[in-house]
Amino acid sequence: QVQLVESGGGLVQAGGSLRLSCAASGKIFSVSAMGWYRQAPGKQRDLVASINTGGTANYADSVKGRFTISRDNGKNMVYLQMNSLRPEDTDVYYCNAKRVGVPFSNYWGQGTQVTVSS
Repeated sequence: QVQLVESGGGLVQAGGSLRLSCAASGKIFSVSAMGWYRQAPGKQRDLVASINTGGTANYADSVKGRFTISRDNGKNMVYLQMNSLRPEDTDVYYCNAKRVGVPFSNYWGQGTQVTVSS
């Protein structure tokens, strides 16, 4: 009931920047927290950053000070600004959303590839 589409991934040199975007559609009125996760082949999907409807954000320790998550409720968009990128940031990045009042709700986008060269 909530659809998410990511964009903005690509290839960048170490130290460079990218901005990921996630467009939400469907039952957007019920979306609460949104976030970005990343996953490498054979590894678990880990939280990168999340943000609630009030704009409160939290980050994985590995990206603090480098990444910024933001949200535009009017455009139904969430963004991840990634600066000072490192080769270890290379992963598929996924947008995530949860719904108010729906226990264990969890919606995912298709993912966008981020590759950081050394």
